[in-house]
Amino acid sequence: QVQLVESGGGSVQAGGSLRLSCEASGYMYRSNCMGWFRQAPGKGREGVAVINPGSGSAAYADSVKGRFTISRDNAKNTLYLQMNSLKPEDTASYYCAARIAIGGWCRLEPSDYDYWGQGALVTVAS
Repeated sequence: QVQLVESGGGSVQAGGSLRLSCEASGYMYRSNCMGWFRQAPGKGREGVAVINPGSGSAAYADSVKGRFTISRDNAKNTLYLQMNSLKPEDTASYYCAARIAIGGWCRLEPSDYDYWGQGALVTVAS
């Protein structure tokens, strides 16, 4: 059974940093797209960052470029999201997600992804 377990959420002042982790189990971790998505209260889920399993190249939402970094540790089956220079508008529940299909580009589109973690709340105070 595939499980994605996030950790590392919390509260921080604007300008601060947090790192989210997502441990994957029961999953072909090395061959599949994985990413981070977020959902703010009253809004839809949006893609934040995704990473290509083969090349390790990443794609980011424009709103987080230059501030957030996605990475993966294949030995630990763990996905990370380093978030720096946080802003109040980054406040949301953050979800780790994984795609079953192998091949093709990793997109920031939530509907492409099949497995989801339980979410980690990030609150940024102004």
